[in-house]
Amino acid sequence: MTESLILKSHLLNPEAPYRGRIAPSPTGYLHLGHAHTFLTARERARKYNGQLVLRNEDLDPDRCRREFVSAMLEDLRWLGVDWDEGPDRTGPYGPYSQSERRQHYLAAWRKLRDAGFLYPCTCSRKELAASPSAPNEDDEPVYPGKCRAGTNGKRFDEPAGVNWRFRVPDGEEIAFVDEHLGPQRFLAGRDFGDFVVWRRDDVSAYQLAVVVDDHAMRISEVVRGRDLLKSTARQRLIYQALDWHPPSFYHCDLVEDESGARLAKRHDSFSIRKLRASGWTPQEVRERASNG
Repeated sequence: MTESLILKSHLLNPEAPYRGRIAPSPTGYLHLGHAHTFLTARERARKYNGQLVLRNEDLDPDRCRREFVSAMLEDLRWLGVDWDEGPDRTGPYGPYSQSERRQHYLAAWRKLRDAGFLYPCTCSRKELAASPSAPNEDDEPVYPGKCRAGTNGKRFDEPAGVNWRFRVPDGEEIAFVDEHLGPQRFLAGRDFGDFVVWRRDDVSAYQLAVVVDDHAMRISEVVRGRDLLKSTARQRLIYQALDWHPPSFYHCDLVEDESGARLAKRHDSFSIRKLRASGWTPQEVRERASNG
Protein backbone atom coordinates (compact mmCIF):
# COMPACT_ATOMS: atom_id res chain seq x y z
CA MET A 1 0.00 0.00 0.00
CA THR A 2 1.21 3.49 -0.80
CA GLU A 3 1.32 6.30 1.71
CA SER A 4 -2.05 6.80 3.40
CA LEU A 5 -4.09 9.79 2.44
CA ILE A 6 -5.62 10.86 5.74
CA LEU A 7 -8.43 13.36 5.33
CA LYS A 8 -9.33 14.36 8.84
CA SER A 9 -12.81 15.22 9.96
CA HIS A 10 -13.59 18.89 10.23
CA LEU A 11 -14.45 19.33 13.89
CA LEU A 12 -17.23 21.76 14.58
CA ASN A 13 -15.93 25.16 15.59
CA PRO A 14 -18.27 26.65 18.21
CA GLU A 15 -17.24 30.10 17.06
CA ALA A 16 -18.24 29.42 13.43
CA PRO A 17 -21.89 29.29 12.32
CA TYR A 18 -23.33 25.82 11.86
CA ARG A 19 -24.90 25.25 8.46
CA GLY A 20 -26.59 21.95 7.72
CA ARG A 21 -28.69 20.85 4.80
CA ILE A 22 -31.43 18.51 3.70
CA ALA A 23 -31.25 17.50 0.06
CA PRO A 24 -34.20 15.45 -1.22
CA SER A 25 -34.36 14.32 -4.84
CA PRO A 26 -37.83 14.61 -6.46
CA THR A 27 -37.84 11.16 -8.07
CA GLY A 28 -40.63 9.81 -5.85
CA TYR A 29 -42.39 10.38 -2.54
CA LEU A 30 -40.36 10.73 0.65
CA HIS A 31 -40.43 7.73 2.99
CA LEU A 32 -39.58 6.96 6.62
CA GLY A 33 -35.88 6.72 5.86
CA HIS A 34 -35.90 10.27 4.54
CA ALA A 35 -37.86 11.37 7.59
CA HIS A 36 -35.22 9.90 9.91
CA THR A 37 -32.36 11.63 8.08
CA PHE A 38 -34.06 15.00 7.74
CA LEU A 39 -35.26 15.05 11.34
CA THR A 40 -31.70 14.25 12.42
CA ALA A 41 -30.41 17.12 10.28
CA ARG A 42 -32.95 19.48 11.83
CA GLU A 43 -31.98 18.41 15.36
CA ARG A 44 -28.27 18.82 14.60
CA ALA A 45 -28.88 22.35 13.35
CA ARG A 46 -30.91 23.17 16.47
CA LYS A 47 -28.26 21.66 18.74
CA TYR A 48 -25.63 24.03 17.36
CA ASN A 49 -28.03 26.98 17.02
CA GLY A 50 -27.38 26.93 13.30
CA GLN A 51 -29.16 27.19 9.99
CA LEU A 52 -30.66 24.50 7.80
CA VAL A 53 -30.70 24.70 4.00
CA LEU A 54 -33.13 22.78 1.79
CA ARG A 55 -31.68 21.91 -1.62
CA ASN A 56 -33.82 20.44 -4.37
CA GLU A 57 -31.56 17.83 -6.01
CA ASP A 58 -33.40 17.67 -9.32
CA LEU A 59 -30.36 16.92 -11.47
CA ASP A 60 -31.79 14.01 -13.46
CA PRO A 61 -34.24 15.38 -16.08
CA ASP A 62 -35.53 11.88 -16.89
CA ARG A 63 -36.49 10.91 -13.33
CA CYS A 64 -37.30 14.15 -11.50
CA ARG A 65 -40.88 15.41 -11.65
CA ARG A 66 -42.39 18.73 -10.66
CA GLU A 67 -45.20 17.13 -8.68
CA PHE A 68 -42.67 15.38 -6.43
CA VAL A 69 -41.05 18.74 -5.64
CA SER A 70 -44.37 20.11 -4.39
CA ALA A 71 -45.06 16.87 -2.50
CA MET A 72 -41.72 16.82 -0.70
CA LEU A 73 -42.08 20.44 0.47
CA GLU A 74 -45.60 19.73 1.72
CA ASP A 75 -44.64 16.46 3.44
CA LEU A 76 -41.63 18.01 5.17
CA ARG A 77 -43.70 20.90 6.52
CA TRP A 78 -46.36 18.45 7.72
CA LEU A 79 -43.65 16.40 9.42
CA GLY A 80 -42.41 19.49 11.27
CA VAL A 81 -39.11 19.96 9.43
CA ASP A 82 -38.43 23.63 8.80
CA TRP A 83 -35.55 25.29 6.96
CA ASP A 84 -33.98 28.73 6.67
CA GLU A 85 -33.03 28.75 2.99
CA GLY A 86 -34.42 26.86 0.02
CA PRO A 87 -36.12 26.96 -3.38
CA ASP A 88 -39.33 28.30 -1.79
CA ARG A 89 -37.64 31.34 -0.23
CA THR A 90 -34.76 33.74 -0.74
CA GLY A 91 -31.23 33.17 0.49
CA PRO A 92 -27.67 34.32 -0.15
CA TYR A 93 -26.46 31.13 -1.85
CA GLY A 94 -29.21 30.36 -4.33
CA PRO A 95 -30.53 29.11 -6.58
CA TYR A 96 -31.42 26.13 -4.41
CA SER A 97 -32.49 23.75 -7.20
CA GLN A 98 -29.68 21.86 -8.88
CA SER A 99 -31.32 22.15 -12.30
CA GLU A 100 -30.56 25.89 -12.10
CA ARG A 101 -26.90 25.53 -11.06
CA ARG A 102 -25.28 24.15 -14.23
CA GLN A 103 -22.70 26.94 -14.53
CA HIS A 104 -21.37 26.17 -11.04
CA TYR A 105 -20.82 22.53 -12.03
CA LEU A 106 -19.23 23.43 -15.36
CA ALA A 107 -16.71 25.70 -13.63
CA ALA A 108 -15.67 22.84 -11.33
CA TRP A 109 -15.52 20.38 -14.26
CA ARG A 110 -13.17 22.71 -16.15
CA LYS A 111 -10.94 23.18 -13.13
CA LEU A 112 -10.67 19.42 -12.58
CA ARG A 113 -10.15 18.78 -16.31
CA ASP A 114 -7.39 21.37 -16.58
CA ALA A 115 -5.61 19.95 -13.53
CA GLY A 116 -5.63 16.43 -15.02
CA PHE A 117 -7.99 14.79 -12.54
CA LEU A 118 -10.56 13.81 -15.18
CA TYR A 119 -10.60 11.79 -18.37
CA PRO A 120 -13.30 11.03 -20.95
CA CYS A 121 -14.75 7.52 -20.92
CA THR A 122 -16.64 5.93 -23.82
CA CYS A 123 -17.37 2.58 -22.16
CA SER A 124 -20.98 1.45 -22.42
CA ARG A 125 -23.04 0.05 -19.57
CA LYS A 126 -22.91 -3.34 -21.30
CA GLU A 127 -19.09 -3.28 -21.31
CA LEU A 128 -18.96 -2.31 -17.64
CA ALA A 129 -21.47 -5.03 -16.69
CA ALA A 130 -19.24 -7.61 -18.38
CA SER A 131 -16.04 -6.45 -16.69
CA PRO A 132 -14.35 -8.64 -14.02
CA SER A 133 -15.15 -6.04 -11.34
CA ALA A 134 -18.91 -6.41 -11.83
CA PRO A 135 -21.21 -7.05 -10.11
CA ASN A 136 -20.27 -4.94 -7.11
CA GLU A 137 -22.19 -4.27 -3.91
CA ASP A 138 -21.86 -0.53 -4.47
CA ASP A 139 -24.03 1.52 -6.81
CA GLU A 140 -21.06 1.89 -9.16
CA PRO A 141 -18.77 -1.06 -10.01
CA VAL A 142 -15.02 -0.60 -9.76
CA TYR A 143 -14.04 0.73 -13.17
CA PRO A 144 -11.58 -1.60 -15.00
CA GLY A 145 -9.57 1.31 -16.44
CA LYS A 146 -10.09 0.79 -20.18
CA CYS A 147 -10.20 4.52 -21.03
CA ARG A 148 -7.78 5.72 -18.36
CA ALA A 149 -4.82 6.27 -20.70
CA GLY A 150 -6.90 7.59 -23.58
CA THR A 151 -7.63 11.03 -24.99
CA ASN A 152 -6.34 14.09 -23.19
CA GLY A 153 -9.36 15.71 -21.58
CA LYS A 154 -8.06 19.20 -22.30
CA ARG A 155 -9.04 18.74 -25.96
CA PHE A 156 -12.69 18.90 -24.94
CA ASP A 157 -14.24 22.36 -24.64
CA GLU A 158 -17.51 20.95 -23.30
CA PRO A 159 -18.25 17.74 -21.38
CA ALA A 160 -21.21 16.47 -23.47
CA GLY A 161 -21.06 13.18 -25.37
CA VAL A 162 -18.90 11.05 -23.05
CA ASN A 163 -18.78 10.12 -19.40
CA TRP A 164 -16.10 11.95 -17.44
CA ARG A 165 -14.35 9.98 -14.73
CA PHE A 166 -12.30 11.14 -11.77
CA ARG A 167 -8.93 9.40 -11.66
CA VAL A 168 -8.58 8.02 -8.12
CA PRO A 169 -5.14 7.61 -6.47
CA ASP A 170 -4.89 3.82 -6.57
CA GLY A 171 -3.59 2.30 -3.36
CA GLU A 172 -4.11 5.38 -1.22
CA GLU A 173 -6.24 5.27 1.89
CA ILE A 174 -8.99 7.82 2.38
CA ALA A 175 -9.77 8.11 6.07
CA PHE A 176 -12.11 10.37 7.97
CA VAL A 177 -13.95 10.47 11.27
CA ASP A 178 -17.70 10.33 10.95
CA GLU A 179 -19.49 12.33 13.65
CA HIS A 180 -21.87 9.41 14.28
CA LEU A 181 -20.10 6.23 13.17
CA GLY A 182 -16.52 7.10 14.08
CA PRO A 183 -13.34 6.37 12.06
CA GLN A 184 -13.85 5.28 8.45
CA ARG A 185 -11.25 4.02 5.97
CA PHE A 186 -11.47 3.20 2.27
CA LEU A 187 -8.79 2.14 -0.19
CA ALA A 188 -8.91 3.87 -3.58
CA GLY A 189 -8.81 1.38 -6.43
CA ARG A 190 -10.13 -1.45 -4.28
CA ASP A 191 -13.21 -0.16 -2.45
CA PHE A 192 -14.07 2.13 -5.35
CA GLY A 193 -12.52 2.99 -8.68
CA ASP A 194 -12.53 5.90 -11.11
CA PHE A 195 -16.02 7.35 -10.79
CA VAL A 196 -18.25 9.42 -13.05
CA VAL A 197 -18.51 13.15 -12.36
CA TRP A 198 -20.23 14.16 -15.62
CA ARG A 199 -22.63 12.04 -17.66
CA ARG A 200 -22.61 11.58 -21.42
CA ASP A 201 -26.10 13.16 -21.60
CA ASP A 202 -24.46 16.42 -20.42
CA VAL A 203 -25.63 16.34 -16.81
CA SER A 204 -23.36 16.71 -13.80
CA ALA A 205 -23.21 13.49 -11.78
CA TYR A 206 -24.19 13.39 -8.12
CA GLN A 207 -20.63 13.14 -6.79
CA LEU A 208 -19.55 16.44 -8.34
CA ALA A 209 -22.78 18.39 -7.91
CA VAL A 210 -23.11 17.85 -4.16
CA VAL A 211 -19.49 18.84 -3.54
CA VAL A 212 -19.91 22.04 -5.54
CA ASP A 213 -23.20 22.90 -3.85
CA ASP A 214 -22.14 22.08 -0.29
CA HIS A 215 -19.05 24.23 -0.76
CA ALA A 216 -20.92 27.11 -2.39
CA MET A 217 -23.67 27.05 0.24
CA ARG A 218 -21.15 27.05 3.10
CA ILE A 219 -22.40 23.75 4.54
CA SER A 220 -20.42 22.89 7.69
CA GLU A 221 -21.90 19.42 8.28
CA VAL A 222 -23.55 16.94 5.91
CA VAL A 223 -26.14 14.65 7.49
CA ARG A 224 -27.18 11.70 5.33
CA GLY A 225 -27.60 7.90 5.35
CA ARG A 226 -24.78 5.48 6.08
CA ASP A 227 -25.27 3.93 2.64
CA LEU A 228 -23.39 6.98 1.30
CA LEU A 229 -20.18 6.42 3.28
CA LYS A 230 -18.29 5.32 0.17
CA SER A 231 -19.59 8.35 -1.69
CA THR A 232 -18.13 10.49 1.07
CA ALA A 233 -14.70 8.97 0.39
CA ARG A 234 -15.07 9.80 -3.30
CA GLN A 235 -16.27 13.31 -2.58
CA ARG A 236 -13.42 14.06 -0.22
CA LEU A 237 -11.05 13.37 -3.11
CA ILE A 238 -12.93 15.96 -5.16
CA TYR A 239 -12.67 18.47 -2.31
CA GLN A 240 -8.93 17.89 -2.20
CA ALA A 241 -8.56 18.22 -5.97
CA LEU A 242 -10.44 21.53 -5.93
CA ASP A 243 -8.45 22.72 -2.90
CA TRP A 244 -11.61 23.15 -0.84
CA HIS A 245 -12.01 22.31 2.83
CA PRO A 246 -14.59 19.52 3.30
CA PRO A 247 -17.44 19.73 5.79
CA SER A 248 -17.84 17.24 8.60
CA PHE A 249 -20.11 14.24 8.00
CA TYR A 250 -22.77 12.54 10.09
CA HIS A 251 -24.08 9.31 8.54
CA CYS A 252 -27.39 8.15 10.00
CA ASP A 253 -28.40 4.56 10.56
CA LEU A 254 -30.80 3.29 7.91
CA VAL A 255 -34.49 2.59 8.36
CA GLU A 256 -35.38 -0.94 7.23
CA ASP A 257 -38.56 -2.82 6.37
CA GLU A 258 -39.77 -6.00 8.08
CA SER A 259 -37.35 -8.14 6.04
CA GLY A 260 -34.34 -6.03 6.97
CA ALA A 261 -34.03 -4.34 3.56
CA ARG A 262 -33.21 -0.65 3.38
CA LEU A 263 -36.22 1.48 2.55
CA ALA A 264 -36.34 2.94 -0.95
CA LYS A 265 -38.88 5.04 -2.82
CA ARG A 266 -40.40 1.88 -4.27
CA HIS A 267 -41.64 1.06 -0.73
CA ASP A 268 -44.85 3.04 -1.23
CA SER A 269 -46.45 1.70 1.96
CA PHE A 270 -43.73 3.48 3.97
CA SER A 271 -44.02 6.80 2.14
CA ILE A 272 -44.90 9.80 4.28
CA ARG A 273 -47.75 10.56 1.88
CA LYS A 274 -49.27 7.10 2.29
CA LEU A 275 -48.91 7.19 6.07
CA ARG A 276 -50.61 10.60 6.15
CA ALA A 277 -53.50 9.23 4.07
CA SER A 278 -53.75 6.25 6.45
CA GLY A 279 -54.36 8.57 9.39
CA TRP A 280 -50.92 8.71 10.97
CA THR A 281 -50.10 11.90 12.88
CA PRO A 282 -46.80 13.78 12.44
CA GLN A 283 -45.78 12.68 15.92
CA GLU A 284 -46.43 9.01 15.09
CA VAL A 285 -44.36 9.28 11.90
CA ARG A 286 -41.53 11.01 13.76
CA GLU A 287 -41.49 8.29 16.42
CA ARG A 288 -41.57 5.48 13.84
CA ALA A 289 -38.75 7.12 11.88
CA SER A 290 -36.59 7.64 14.97
CA ASN A 291 -37.02 4.01 16.04
CA GLY A 292 -35.68 2.71 12.70
